[in-house]
Amino acid sequence: MGCDGGTIPKRHELVKGPKKVEKVDKNAELAAKWKYCALSQEKLRRPIVSCELGRLYNKDAIIEYLLDKSAERPNVEAVTHIRGIKDIKELNLTDNPEWEGERRTAKGDRYEDIHCGMFICPVVGLEMNGKHRFCYLQTCGCVFSDRALKEIKTEICHKCGDPFKDEDIVVLNGTKEEVQKLKEKMEEKRVKTKTKKSKKSKAVETISTPPESKEDTQSPPVDVAGRKSQQNGDESSQSGG
Repeated sequence: MGCDGGTIPKRHELVKGPKKVEKVDKNAELAAKWKYCALSQEKLRRPIVSCELGRLYNKDAIIEYLLDKSAERPNVEAVTHIRGIKDIKELNLTDNPEWEGERRTAKGDRYEDIHCGMFICPVVGLEMNGKHRFCYLQTCGCVFSDRALKEIKTEICHKCGDPFKDEDIVVLNGTKEEVQKLKEKMEEKRVKTKTKKSKKSKAVETISTPPESKEDTQSPPVDVAGRKSQQNGDESSQSGG
């Protein structure tokens, strides 16, 4: 049986095989994590914040989520661990002088370099575009490349001078393994905080309701004095009589 033109169709034209899986450009997907909010998927703009798992968000998107958690959002799973404003940290980022933003492709006659980062490491100048490992300090919110923190070891922030410890370093947009470690660290920290709060509340209850002392069990001194004065009065009246 032929087609309209008298040709005989081939087997691959009649039998449909499995659909080809569209390959996602890993480089573009990685670069998007550094340019778009993990919750709203809008372009990152100051003020930019991060959580204890190292994800990047627009601060206004997080505030909207906290004000109304019942609203439907496409990527709500990215913020379910955020309970309040204390669970995020506003980042102190260093602008990239090479970044032109929307002006670069405003006319549509220039190629947009997806690897050009909006921010850089203030110490070694690496671009924050997904090619290099970046971290932020939970103490002050300053952001550096991992290379800067390893090459110039210090316990004082390179940018603001605030002291920090190794446990204050959080990897931004880390691997699955790194995110899992950060999650375990976050849960452990929350358990410790909860334990401290419960101990503190018990201590407050103990102070507010102290046990009865020996003085409390004894008769008030006023009553004893009253009884003594009464006895003295009776004795004086008897002697007078």
